[in-house]
Amino acid sequence: MPELPEVETIARGLDTRVAGDTVESVWIGSRKQPLKSPAGVIAATLEGKRIVWVHRAGKHIVFDLEGEARASQTASRTKKGTRAVRGQTRQAASLHGSDERWSDQHRPDAETAQWIVHLGMTGRMVVCEPAAEIAKHTHLIAKLASGRELRFIDPRMFGKLSVHPGGFDPGGVEPLDVSEERFVELFRGRKTPIKSALLNQKLLRGVGNIYADESLFRAGLRPRRRAATITREQLGKLHRAVREVLREAIALGGSSISDYVDADGEEGFFQLQHRVYGREGEPCLVCRTAIRRVVLAGRSSHYCSKCQE
Repeated sequence: MPELPEVETIARGLDTRVAGDTVESVWIGSRKQPLKSPAGVIAATLEGKRIVWVHRAGKHIVFDLEGEARASQTASRTKKGTRAVRGQTRQAASLHGSDERWSDQHRPDAETAQWIVHLGMTGRMVVCEPAAEIAKHTHLIAKLASGRELRFIDPRMFGKLSVHPGGFDPGGVEPLDVSEERFVELFRGRKTPIKSALLNQKLLRGVGNIYADESLFRAGLRPRRRAATITREQLGKLHRAVREVLREAIALGGSSISDYVDADGEEGFFQLQHRVYGREGEPCLVCRTAIRRVVLAGRSSHYCSKCQE
């Protein structure tokens, strides 16, 4: 699953490519799994809006939109059951739930709104020309005023699409901005393993398996170590390690372990800098001790038994 550095890289690339463009029309597929907001509301919110800024919030890509949206043609054509996309007949969006449950503040014709995209495990946002072949598992196509298309593709459908009136808050504290004092407050005294605490998005948002392992290695702490046993000095070191690892990963475009590519379809390079993650049985780059792997809360954790305590 893309973590903070990957999502940050994708968001920056999308901002460079589509900020200032306007969504003219939206096609949404029939699968319910990727939709957290009703299909008709998503389409009506996007259509006619200008993309002001694309940025990251936790592991979410956030499109800031402005302008008065027009009534969605997608919603009306849904009732007919089909919609043509460049001459192809594809099953159109169904209205997943009643739009009436949305309050006035969620009205899609508001002057500002946000489109929230969570990539899940295999989700991708692609900017392409209309003539480009439509990939299997394409769940949304937004036609832009520039003539290009913005497509959301997700084979495993763990990704989610929603719209929000503004001020989207995924919860947790932003790790690139959190002060050392606040970081220590978040984790000091907790009885859970420090690795589990780092992965808790209600505490620190955006950090996932890869960067938790890499940060704990640099801080010299084992994944299973109870947070309550970690000294303030050690937590300060972990705070610096988390920020250092994330910034280095962003600079290298993230880690391409499986399906991840950026907005230009390019892989990241931080996987070449991994010191423990995915290196089970290989020698530690510091002390040459074999890297170990343990399963913690259903997730693989990698560490050096000599460098980490």
